[in-house]
Amino acid sequence: MLEKMFPQNEAKKPEIRFKGFNDDWEQCKLSDIADKVTEKNAGLQYIETLTNSAEFGIISQRDFFDHDISKMASLDGYYVVRNEDFVYNPRISVTAPVGPINRNKLGRTGVMSPLYTVFRPHDIDTTYLEHFFKSNYWHSFMNFNGDSGARSDRFSIKDNVFFEMSIPTPDIEEQRRIGRYLTNFDHLITLHQRELEKMKYIKKSMLEKMFVQENRIIH
Repeated sequence: MLEKMFPQNEAKKPEIRFKGFNDDWEQCKLSDIADKVTEKNAGLQYIETLTNSAEFGIISQRDFFDHDISKMASLDGYYVVRNEDFVYNPRISVTAPVGPINRNKLGRTGVMSPLYTVFRPHDIDTTYLEHFFKSNYWHSFMNFNGDSGARSDRFSIKDNVFFEMSIPTPDIEEQRRIGRYLTNFDHLITLHQRELEKMKYIKKSMLEKMFVQENRIIH
């Protein structure tokens, strides 16, 4: 669905359009719709350290690691990450080959290591932008303009180059429609996954009961 909404070829039009939207999509730079966050946590105003996980998104470091791994004394040099800010994590993985970009949806402000790139969007629907970064559309830009760097587990790209990234931007109302549609699609997938896990648990329980009963009959 994401590939149809955000085709790899920039010249190619989306395969899915909502009725009533026919205007061509514009291409803008990330720097046109977002500002790099350089605000440091001076005076230790915030003490909750956040992390950007490819699997779970932006979550509290304590929830991810079961304990805080950053030292209190170093938090004044961390970037302030406010609600709705986006964060790029250069750590690569199988599910995030150029590193993940996620949105802070915790509803609160925290801090992140300066190893991350934090940016604050404007003049664009943040839900639409979040789904854009779930697609592979922007990976070709990263691969062409960056590399894995000295460490094989980290992607390397200069900030000024990173913000040259091209972002397809339809009309703001179409952005909102796309964002709502893909969010509902995510919720549907999550619901089916939960139902599948429930059915697996029921099946396992039934097999265990049958195994116990058969053992009783044999003995």
